[in-house]
Amino acid sequence: MKTMYRTLLRFHLLLIASFLLFAFLSCVPKNPSSGQWIQTGGPYGGYIHCFAVSGINMFAGTEGGGVFLSTDNGETWREVNSGLTSKNVYSLAASGPNIFAGTGSGVFFSADNGANWKPIDSSLIHTYTSSLEASGPNIFAGTGSGFFLITGDGTHWRAVTAGLAYMNVTSIAINGDNMFAGTESGGVFLSTDIGASWIPVNSGLTNTHINSLALQGTTIVAGTYGGGVFRSTDNGASWTAVNSGLTNEYIYTLAVSGTNIFAGTPGGVFLSSDTGANWKKVNAGLTNTFVYALLINGPNIFAGTNGGGVFSSADNGVNWRKVNAGLTNTFVGSIVENGKYVFAGTNGAGAFLSSDNGDRWEEINSGLTNPYVFSLAASGPNIFAGTNGGGVFLSSDNGESWKAVNAGLTNTCVYSLAVSGENIFAGTFGDGVFL
Repeated sequence: MKTMYRTLLRFHLLLIASFLLFAFLSCVPKNPSSGQWIQTGGPYGGYIHCFAVSGINMFAGTEGGGVFLSTDNGETWREVNSGLTSKNVYSLAASGPNIFAGTGSGVFFSADNGANWKPIDSSLIHTYTSSLEASGPNIFAGTGSGFFLITGDGTHWRAVTAGLAYMNVTSIAINGDNMFAGTESGGVFLSTDIGASWIPVNSGLTNTHINSLALQGTTIVAGTYGGGVFRSTDNGASWTAVNSGLTNEYIYTLAVSGTNIFAGTPGGVFLSSDTGANWKKVNAGLTNTFVYALLINGPNIFAGTNGGGVFSSADNGVNWRKVNAGLTNTFVGSIVENGKYVFAGTNGAGAFLSSDNGDRWEEINSGLTNPYVFSLAASGPNIFAGTNGGGVFLSSDNGESWKAVNAGLTNTCVYSLAVSGENIFAGTFGDGVFL
């Protein structure tokens, strides 16, 4: 009995103490600046998977940040994600005033320029959708489990996978009655009956991992993963490799503008003005050369990169400039303070500096030839940046200029940095620590 009594007494005392603590905390004046997080005014950039255009509206689909909208040709962006419950957006398509977004969890639809989104049809709710294409009243979706079509009231999908079942459809191109589907492992398929049936058309296609398809008149161009670009002039009945001058053969995206074909690769953008027969690199100003997406919008070309956000060119890729204002999708992997300055290292957009507690940021990448800054450290007037593949860079002028300091560093994937007195330690990927 005594033991039970003591237990009950302790329980009641605990309740009283908890009540008094709650009452005390409830009376403490709230400081809105304490214990809360707010997003800073940058850095800007991010992982861009896809683009779409509808009138003056340009949409960018991102990794983790959902959809962003620009109404001024990419100069400024704003997030438009209300109702978009999956923010990994891998494909976009515009059909009149309607916008469709393919995500890792099915397709979403917006009738008001992205202000509000809703999922279409629960049958695709958990389906990875890597490609979308609009053709008249029809919307086609390439998914990890085949090909789907939506028509009419726009509420129900139906599978159109005869001959294409269980293929991951990565890209779609439509030319009149001919529809082409690029797949991850099966090459290119052709349908002449709005997707009701498909046949493989791979003669001469020595690489069947298709990332992108594009049309230039009656010519079909296919971008492959590791095999470069292939061209067909007979509806895919035969293919020819067209890679002269193409120094990177991992083609993530293709775009056509008149007589020009652009290819986005991990090594930047390549241009061909003769239907792919010859290519040249066009990367001036492109500080992140891992190009996932390309878009032609009037005289301008837009490149979506792997971490560096969006770049724009008005001269067929001869010169590029960043157009990232408001695109708050940058992966920030490291932050360091040095005096009144705060430095941020991003995964794909390089280094940034703020002198006003993050209200504004400026890019500080002169000489920083690798934009994947995984670690930062400060030692007196010196700032060190560890990069993914470029080793360590040093700045002694608050990031205005950088130089590589890699003598003896046999592993240039530097994921961590630390300062101890006069010593700098660099943690690498696979080779331990360097001093």
